[in-house]
Amino acid sequence: MTLPAAAPTAAPSPLRVGAVLVGLEGLALLVLAVLELTALSGERLVMGLTTTVFFLGYGGALLVGAWGLLRPWDLVRSPIVVAQLIQLGVAWSFRGGDTGPVAAVLAAVAVAVLVLVLLPSSSRYLLPEDER
Repeated sequence: MTLPAAAPTAAPSPLRVGAVLVGLEGLALLVLAVLELTALSGERLVMGLTTTVFFLGYGGALLVGAWGLLRPWDLVRSPIVVAQLIQLGVAWSFRGGDTGPVAAVLAAVAVAVLVLVLLPSSSRYLLPEDER
C-alpha cells in the first residue's frame, strides 16, 4: 500500500474543516492517553496501560486520517466515518447527568465531520484521479 501523493489541487473547504475536527479528536485522544499514563496506580496497572495504548493508537489513527483527508486518498474516508459513528455511540452513553455537555460536544463534532466528509464536493475530491 502506498501513501497518496500531494494533491494537485487543494482540498475543498468543507473537507479541510472536517480534517481539522478529526485532527482535534486525535489530539484529544493523545491528551487522554497522557493523562491515563500519569494516573497509573498499582491496583489498575494493566488496565491503565492498555487504555493508554488504545488511546495512543486511536488518536494516532485519527491524525493519519485527518492528514489523509487533505489529499485525494480514497481509503481514508471509510475509517473516518466509522470513527464518527463510534463517537456517536460514545456520546449516547454519556447523555444525561453531569456528562450531558460532553455528550453534546461529542455528538455535534461527529455529526459535523460526517456531513463535511460526505458532501458531494468532498466525495469528488477523495475519489481516485482516474474516477473523477
